[in-house]
Amino acid sequence: MESPATKAETEEKPGLGRRRFLTYLAAAPTLTVVGKMLAEGEAAAASFAPNQLPVPPIADLFDMGDAINLLATPTFGQLRLGISENNEVWFELPKTEVGQGINTAVAMILAEEFDAKPTDIAITHSDARPELSYSQVTAFSTSVRVLRKPLASMAAAGRARLVTAAAKRWGVPAGRLSTKDTCVYAPDRRKLTFGELSKEAAKVAIPAVPATPKPPERYHIVGKPLNRLDANDIVTGKASYISDTKIPGSVVAVVVRPPTIGGTVASYDDSAARAMPGVAAVAQIPTGIAVCAENTWQAMEAAKKVKVTWEDGAAAAKSDVDIAAVLKEKAGSAADVVSPDGGEFDERFDFAFTSHAPMETGFAVADVRVGHAEVWCSSHVPIEVQKLVADELNLTTADVTVHVKRAGGSFGRNCHMDAPLEAAQVSRATGKVVKLFWTRDDDTRHGRMRPATHQRVQASVRAGKVRSFHHRVSGAWTDLTHGLGDIVFTALMEMGKPAKEAVADVVIGVTQTVPYEFGLATVSGTETDVKLPNTGVMRGVHSVAYRVAEEITVDQIAEHLGKDPVEFRLESLKDDRTKAVLRKVAAEGRWGRAMPRGHAQGVGIHQEYKSTTATLVEIDATDPKKPRVTEAYVAIDPGRAINPRGVEAQMQGGLMDGINTVLYAGLHIDGGAVREGSFADFRVARQAQAPLRTEVFIMPPTGEPGGVGEIAVPASAAAVANAYGRATGTVPRQFPINN
Repeated sequence: MESPATKAETEEKPGLGRRRFLTYLAAAPTLTVVGKMLAEGEAAAASFAPNQLPVPPIADLFDMGDAINLLATPTFGQLRLGISENNEVWFELPKTEVGQGINTAVAMILAEEFDAKPTDIAITHSDARPELSYSQVTAFSTSVRVLRKPLASMAAAGRARLVTAAAKRWGVPAGRLSTKDTCVYAPDRRKLTFGELSKEAAKVAIPAVPATPKPPERYHIVGKPLNRLDANDIVTGKASYISDTKIPGSVVAVVVRPPTIGGTVASYDDSAARAMPGVAAVAQIPTGIAVCAENTWQAMEAAKKVKVTWEDGAAAAKSDVDIAAVLKEKAGSAADVVSPDGGEFDERFDFAFTSHAPMETGFAVADVRVGHAEVWCSSHVPIEVQKLVADELNLTTADVTVHVKRAGGSFGRNCHMDAPLEAAQVSRATGKVVKLFWTRDDDTRHGRMRPATHQRVQASVRAGKVRSFHHRVSGAWTDLTHGLGDIVFTALMEMGKPAKEAVADVVIGVTQTVPYEFGLATVSGTETDVKLPNTGVMRGVHSVAYRVAEEITVDQIAEHLGKDPVEFRLESLKDDRTKAVLRKVAAEGRWGRAMPRGHAQGVGIHQEYKSTTATLVEIDATDPKKPRVTEAYVAIDPGRAINPRGVEAQMQGGLMDGINTVLYAGLHIDGGAVREGSFADFRVARQAQAPLRTEVFIMPPTGEPGGVGEIAVPASAAAVANAYGRATGTVPRQFPINN
């Protein structure tokens, strides 16, 4: 049959609709100010002149985590914390659990202030609630950083009201009462449960005891290592993920997708598929042909029977080699120098496209009825799912209910709403409750990719000092139309700048910095639309490639000056906290000890989201084509670790992602199609590539909690790259090395 594609389906949709624009307009001024500061810095970098001081990297002063925290603050009063009459303390988590362990950290914060056990706290995901705004965003390592203070304040106020209610019932001074294990105790050991007091406590206007959170010196839960509260459920299969969601009467849907990225349906024949056992419906949606059946296997087998004639996507003639050449050109010519008197260092590095490759691929369930839709999904930005589905179905957001489920990994993949949008489209087309899933091949070839980048680092060294340092990032366009990007988009509209070209400047500016005293240091970025629509953010966003390029250059400068790489960093770092973590890994990893031929050590540091970390690795590159990281030492100063065991897990995961980025994970594009598909040909670091010894060191508290979800990846990747270069005698410049 002929494809019924409409004009609306074939034309590019605008990046920001009216509804989304109005939603984010209130937030625009913050990023507008940042954008203007960035513009001044870019202009200074572009027109560098003697005695002119460029604006420093904005992330030194205000990072993306600060922006999320600032924008979330007005909505803290909308958070839902309560106590049921059966004595359960419950909290609706506005963030999404995707494996990072925030359920446990949040339970610890609440239990600390309630004088309860973490196991007494029931954590559930909140449905999409527009009034939560940026409190319902899971990104930029901000979950604990944003929630700690409001949760501590809410729990402390709740405890004070419970104590006041008990004092009134017993006729005892409130100051003589104590709390423990969700009970209030009188001096004579009488007790009342929180549940028994919940109704009376809700009527307390002014507590009779202080309603302020504890000072850190009184903590007995926060800061102590605790195993994940859901660990047993995860390993025994009791934990429910989005792929486990079962709605009565639902059918399973898979989508037959084009061979090229962004391809479209010209015509199709579904007669053979409809004749297959269990097939319930076949329907065309903008991204392909959806096949619905009673179970997963039936849907997958029937999908193979659909005959489709495809129109190529806009990138049909593109290859990753072509794209890399364009990005290199955009980074400037060899004649461009960072200072007028020439630069000794002009280092260039290429990073390939890569897939997030979470263990759980894209899943979503949708039930679209007349005037209403219900969606189950895992999303970093569920209110954006609600808006997107409402726009697609011509409904109001009040007509769309989005239930949030945990995901089996994400790494940024679930910032984008591909699966829930497709599920809603298929449900509308078929009139059925649809459970849609992406196969592994689908996710690798048509899912979101971290964009390829070309990194250019230039430095001028005079009289033994780095006098100027400039880092330029030239990347393929990153699709940020997922809510997080819309706030930047809106700010740029207010500034009158073209969003697609300018968003990179803002995002790079509020995430990247130069941590060294390197004279006149600037950071700039540009993105090029290479006609690949399925890009997206990935753990570390721009930080991983950025840090690898910079840390390799730092090693090169140290060698030029005849200095030890660790000592040179300690001389040059601005921040004492970063110096401390670097000293820690150097001591624990016995930096500088003699190594066999083909073996070497490497270090890397990274500062981001108010945390700082350093990694030291040892690598066996006796066979340069089969390198193996044998030992790893990671130290982090996260400000204050809520759950040290959770921080340790994040560092271990970040280390593996760093190894993956440098040594293994990359995608090839031929004729507009991704070559790799399943794990059979898309290489990722497995257990056999994990270090034989890994140690994580968490520094003593130095302040408020910073972010820990992404910070280990850049530092670890940089350490691996530097170790490989020292072991082989060849500075790596294309990543992954074994691509």
